[in-house]
Amino acid sequence: MRMEYRSLLDKNSLKYLLTVGVTGLILLFFPFLSGAQPVPAKVENIPHLVTFGKNAETSWGDDDFCNIFFFIVPKSYHDPFYIRVYDPDTGGEVDEINGFFNTKTEFSVYGGEGCWTDDIDPSGTFRNGNLLASKTFGLSPEYDTSWYTFGPFNPTEGEYAEEFQGYIFKIITLGVDGDDGNLYNYYLSTSADKNLPIEGGDAFTYEYGFRLWNDTVNISHIYPYVDNRVVSIKQTNFDWDSDGEIRTVTVARLYQLNKVSGEDEWAESEFKIVDKEKNTSFDFQFIKRKDPLVRNNNVVISVRNQYGELLPFHTVPIGGVPKFQYGAAAKPIKKKR
Repeated sequence: MRMEYRSLLDKNSLKYLLTVGVTGLILLFFPFLSGAQPVPAKVENIPHLVTFGKNAETSWGDDDFCNIFFFIVPKSYHDPFYIRVYDPDTGGEVDEINGFFNTKTEFSVYGGEGCWTDDIDPSGTFRNGNLLASKTFGLSPEYDTSWYTFGPFNPTEGEYAEEFQGYIFKIITLGVDGDDGNLYNYYLSTSADKNLPIEGGDAFTYEYGFRLWNDTVNISHIYPYVDNRVVSIKQTNFDWDSDGEIRTVTVARLYQLNKVSGEDEWAESEFKIVDKEKNTSFDFQFIKRKDPLVRNNNVVISVRNQYGELLPFHTVPIGGVPKFQYGAAAKPIKKKR
């Protein structure tokens, strides 16, 4: 899912954030992110990320056959580290077959200047920074339900971000051939052969493409962060298959229903931000309908501010999971279909 705009934390915005002290607020909450190394994280309750081969129909749930994530390694960490990928091949019990497995997926790790701060353009300039490692996987039984490890990397090979007090690395996943769905997970680890977390590590993305559970019990969550510049947001989802509800929960909103997309289509919801919601994370909840059960549902979602800038989804929400504060001046719940 390629990003059309930089996030709020672009070069100009960073100067503003440093001026108003939001950076300090973000750093203050970093202890909540110590469990952010699994991607998706446990608090998101998402089984897998998903990227389809470039020849797939978008109706399978992937709008552009690309997924981009960022990892932050804190500057206090000085040892080598690794980015591990679970089930990187396309084939076997985890992935989604379309006739027969013929898909190749490229995983590429970038660091260095520009890997995060430079604009990421949908025409193909999202490969900014220094390429540190890359591997393309096809139908490879040895990687089915197994881990592949990129690294070791030196933390200083990333792009240093003062506002995060850490080094940023980017991993791009591209469906370079075929038409099947590759389902996979990441882990930022101190070990090449085990999933051992880096204290204070973080992961985030700007457009989330993921698989929902094949049941109506599990509720998945993603957590965009809203800083104090935001006065309104627009949530956009793709190929939700009219599969139930997408709710927004905040400290000032018990919940608000968003417009949901059908098969191979987009839907948007826009609403104003109240003061109490600024400098907090939002909770977008994906609640599947009970009947009929939609299986193998893949969805893409992004959130933009009033300037059209994409907001970051941290895999573990900054400040913790938002809870509605009773007695807050909450907006009335609006049902939008």
